[in-house]
Amino acid sequence: MRVIRVGTRKSQLARIQTDSVVATLKASYPGLQFEIIAMSTTGDKILDTALSKIGEKSLFTKELEHALEKNEVDLVVHSLKDLPTVLPPGFTIGAICKRENPHDAVVFHPKFVGKTLETLPEKSVVGTSSLRRAAQLQRKFPHLEFRSIPWAWKSEPRTRTSWIWWVCCTIPRLCFAASLKGPS
Repeated sequence: MRVIRVGTRKSQLARIQTDSVVATLKASYPGLQFEIIAMSTTGDKILDTALSKIGEKSLFTKELEHALEKNEVDLVVHSLKDLPTVLPPGFTIGAICKRENPHDAVVFHPKFVGKTLETLPEKSVVGTSSLRRAAQLQRKFPHLEFRSIPWAWKSEPRTRTSWIWWVCCTIPRLCFAASLKGPS
């Protein structure tokens, strides 16, 4: 039986996404076997710096692209948001899966249950890894304080903030039980 080697990042969210893609492929191609090969990327190794301050492109794709070039994997699974605008020569996007919920969600610290963004106390600390999102929210909620959380995209919250802004599709994938409320 032919084995298809599927490259992915080692992060929990990347593995969940890859497992989903492989399950779909297995259902469509029952005569094939799939081996998942997980690897750390440059972006996975940088835990203490905001991505916007690094300036390098392909932080989450370079190592996987090299594995493809060296024939160590047959295909890779990426979040489309991680791909560079222009793909390297010889590379192509083979498929795009059905899009999950594209909305954002706010996850409050338990002591703020029942609050809204408008009613959070003055100078409440807000964590996000997105400069764009922080700028949009700062304009709408100037009473809040925004801090970059370089690891928020790694799905492993470990900070002291009043709340963290997540992309909705991340929450069920990571099995967070939370009451979701988008921006007002």
